[in-house]
Amino acid sequence: MKLKVFLSTALLVALTAAATNYDEEKAGDYTLPDPLVCADSTRVTNAEAWLQKRRPDILELYRENIFGRSPGAETNVTFNVWETSTNALGGAAVRKQIEINFSGTANGPFAHLLLYTPAGKISAPTFLCLSFGGNYAVIDDPAIAIFPGWNWKTKELGMPKNPVRGEAARNWKIAGTLARGCGIAIMDYREVEPDLPGGTGFKYGVRKNFPLPTTNGWGAIGAWAWGASRGLDYLVTDKDVDAQRVILFGHSRLGKTVLWAGAQDTRFAAVIANCSGEMGASLSRRDYGETVDDVAKHFPYWMCGNFQQFSNRWNILPVDSHFLLSLIAPRPLFLNTGSEDRWGDPHGEFLAARAATPVYELLSKTGITETNFPPLDEPLRHDITFNCHAGKHDVLPSDWDKFLDFADAHFPQKN
Repeated sequence: MKLKVFLSTALLVALTAAATNYDEEKAGDYTLPDPLVCADSTRVTNAEAWLQKRRPDILELYRENIFGRSPGAETNVTFNVWETSTNALGGAAVRKQIEINFSGTANGPFAHLLLYTPAGKISAPTFLCLSFGGNYAVIDDPAIAIFPGWNWKTKELGMPKNPVRGEAARNWKIAGTLARGCGIAIMDYREVEPDLPGGTGFKYGVRKNFPLPTTNGWGAIGAWAWGASRGLDYLVTDKDVDAQRVILFGHSRLGKTVLWAGAQDTRFAAVIANCSGEMGASLSRRDYGETVDDVAKHFPYWMCGNFQQFSNRWNILPVDSHFLLSLIAPRPLFLNTGSEDRWGDPHGEFLAARAATPVYELLSKTGITETNFPPLDEPLRHDITFNCHAGKHDVLPSDWDKFLDFADAHFPQKN
């Protein structure tokens, strides 16, 4: 019996691998819709028409067909700054730990925002980051509280076993960020809604408080994006943070999330999407790596119910990823990916950045006009910045150096 199970699993893996295309010559022929052509076939030729007509139409297409409709900012979300240290990290930082109560009641749910800002500096440009784990893992700081977390395998909430402070520090480079004059705020996305198999985390996250239609109600990505905006709601009240210079960051499925959050919430001054892949920055009409079909089959709970109609019918999508990127315009956008992340389709992200460039140019900003994929670790620096690091689906310390250069270029230090 065990042998049969093993063989069935191996066969499934083999069939899945065979179905995934990694040959550029087999990526398929496709025609991208034009983000500057309206549903009535009129062409957008000025900023006013983009902002007043076309941009709202594209947002509506995403809400109806892709990520679903999210509630607005709710006044019953509350914040409790329960710990402040003006001498954190050996005097280099001000540390705050903030409880976000998404319902304003004892039932929550709750998220815990960790904020570091440079000591002695008021109104610092600040990165707001969604993370895949508890705050204790981002830096070896014994003062960071450890809270129960959701376990994907057991589908249970519990205290982490043998937690290691700073075990993910290489992905964040917090000390270097502070030394460059920037703040950094981090929140575990699982506290907004647990990312459990089959979307069962719905029962424990923010979506349970806002019943919405199954066809076009928000999926998990919409929930995580909504949670990011609630984190920003706090940051704009903190004098140590420059509310006009908050940069949103996310990796992998959280890269998709921050693109959607930044598209909806224009208070975010810039967006950095790292290895965001399918339904993030890579083109959906390309048959390369992860596809619409993969998302529809394996992660249907990420999206709204209407998204399922596009499985095996990619070319009828009313949008593609360059539409999502265009919704960030005219704000700075950094797309970062990895040479070995074939599942995420780095070349598809590059092509999407090129296809979003006309919108940036319409708004007097610069995009990707280069025709050739850049050398590894040599960013194309524009209002759309594109970089492909040498390596895997990951956030590297060298990536953070580039993110900080991006921040400096677009948000020069005031003091």
